[in-house]
Amino acid sequence: MWRGVVATLVSAAGFGLIPVFASYAYGTGMSVTTLLMLRFAIAAVVFLAWLGLRGRFGRPTGRQWATLALLGGMYATQSLLYFTAVQRIAPALAALLLYLYPGLVSVLTAVVDRARPGWAVVGPILVSLAGLVLVVGRLDAELDLPGVLTAVGAAVAYACYIVLGSRASAELSPTVTSAYLSMFATGAFALLGLALGSLDLGFATAGWGWAAAVAVVSTVLAIALFFVGATALGPVRASILSMLEAVVAVVASWLLLGGTLSWSQLAGGVVVLAGALWGILASSPPQDRLTTASDAPAGRRGSRSARSRS
Repeated sequence: MWRGVVATLVSAAGFGLIPVFASYAYGTGMSVTTLLMLRFAIAAVVFLAWLGLRGRFGRPTGRQWATLALLGGMYATQSLLYFTAVQRIAPALAALLLYLYPGLVSVLTAVVDRARPGWAVVGPILVSLAGLVLVVGRLDAELDLPGVLTAVGAAVAYACYIVLGSRASAELSPTVTSAYLSMFATGAFALLGLALGSLDLGFATAGWGWAAAVAVVSTVLAIALFFVGATALGPVRASILSMLEAVVAVVASWLLLGGTLSWSQLAGGVVVLAGALWGILASSPPQDRLTTASDAPAGRRGSRSARSRS
């Protein structure tokens, strides 16, 4: 059990460092699309190399390729919005706003299933929205509204990605899925960068190190360790522990980037996380809350623990 706890917490720390690594990368003159293309290209190489050594590439069917392409596009959209928000507003604020997604997952699930929204669905989203009001505060000239909207958009995109991904085929392993999603995301950002003329490798040499940090620490290792934790603890417990991500993002941004948040924004962040916790517990079936990793079927554990972030 402790192995799963440690793996999940280290995974959350890796995801939480994304805003810091991205901010340092932007400081070298790197654009958002360039950073994201390098992130997913490096991650795809690492994932594919690992699968090659183990001989487990998998053989997706035509339907699975189509699903992977769609998920890859949604994955890329969420990442683009989140990394843009990190560039425009305080990284800690962007990380807190991203945690609107668990409440949104509850609402979207109810809509897709055509179920009448109950308090377990409405409650988390209302709590999260109340936290959002505190985080944003007064709408004045000092607030970068587009930055806030891109962060909220990232939460919406991630919620859509989760709802669609949970209904997609679970026949491919999480590692295979992550490898192919990274490939599709690399292609998407390469095309987007070329179309916008924003793909530029003329940044400072240090930028390669920060791009590698985002790819290896905050993508490959973070995803792999989350799988370890979710297998050992179950998806719900792992998701709850993963909320350390927001704490790491806030603390690391404060220590390393000198960013500051007001007391009202910090209070709003706590409320957003409370809504996220409620949404995680409310959106999980009762059996998932009670089932241990040793009791759960392997296939079900794999399908519910697959996670690709930011």
